[in-house]
Amino acid sequence: MELHELRTFCVVADELNITRAAQRLHMTQPPLSRKIKHLEEKVGSKLFNRSPHGLSMTVTGQFLYEQARQLLEKVETINSTIRSMERSRRPLLGIGFVPSVFYDQLPLLVRSLRQNNDVDLSLVEMTTVQQVQALKVGRIDIGFGRLKIDDPEVEQEKLLDEDLLVALPTGHPLESKAPSLEELSCHPLILFPARPRPSFADLVQGLFHRKGIKINVVQETNELQTALGLVASGMGVTLVPRQVVNVQRRGIVYVPLADPEICTQVICSRRRGEALSPLLEEVRAAFLSRARRS
Repeated sequence: MELHELRTFCVVADELNITRAAQRLHMTQPPLSRKIKHLEEKVGSKLFNRSPHGLSMTVTGQFLYEQARQLLEKVETINSTIRSMERSRRPLLGIGFVPSVFYDQLPLLVRSLRQNNDVDLSLVEMTTVQQVQALKVGRIDIGFGRLKIDDPEVEQEKLLDEDLLVALPTGHPLESKAPSLEELSCHPLILFPARPRPSFADLVQGLFHRKGIKINVVQETNELQTALGLVASGMGVTLVPRQVVNVQRRGIVYVPLADPEICTQVICSRRRGEALSPLLEEVRAAFLSRARRS
C-alpha cells in the first residue's frame, strides 16, 4: 500500500460519504470510488459496507483506519522533525521506547530535555528488538525497553523492576481480588505486541509456562492501546506494567497479582563502547533518578 492510498482511505473513513470525501480531496466521485475499490482488492477484504444511507466501516476497515492513522502521524512527525532540523541546525537526539514506558518517567524526561537543552528530539515507538537494530544503524541514540537482548554491539542496563498488573473489563469476576496466575489462566488472555518477536508477549507467556500453566490466548495485537480496547470490550484480560494505570480507559480496572514478585524490567540500551555524550548521560541519569523515586 502507498501512503497516498492510505491518506485517501482515511479521508473517506472520516467522512463516510463519497461526495464529501471527493470534495475534500478535490476530485470527482467515480475515480475516488475506483481508488477505494482498488485498495480493497489489494488488501483482499471489504473496507466499507455500502448502503443507500451511506458508508460504514467493516471490522477490517476499522483496523486499517487505526493503523493508517498511526502510520501517517509517524510520517508527519518524521517530516516535521527533518524540517525543524533544517531550520535550526541543532543536534538531533533519537530516543526509542516501548509504549509501556511512556506513561510515567519518559514524558517528564522529554519535557525537561525540551526546556533545558538546545536539541531536537526524535521519539520513536519501537520494541526492544527494533531498538537494538536502530542503535546499530544510528537511527536512535538511546532506547528504553523491557527485554534483555544479547548483541555484541549494544550495551544494556537495567534501570528498575516494575510490578505487573492485570487489566480487566469492569465487572469482571476477578475485579475484587488479587488473582494468581492459575486463576488468570481460566480466562481468555490478550497478548501484545504480536510482532516482531521476541517481545513483552513472550515475557508474559513465560510467566505461565515456567509454572506449567496452560493459557488460552484469544488475541495478539501489536498495540498496547488496542489490547486495552479489547479488554474493555470484554474479549479477555491482559497483563500490563504498573505505570500503564496512568492510562485512564473507560471500562477497564487494574488489579495487582497475588504474587507481588512478578514483575518486568525497564532496560536502557545504547551502543557498546561509545562514550556517552553529556546529553545522553543526562538522559540516562534523569530516567534512572525518576525510576528510583517511583
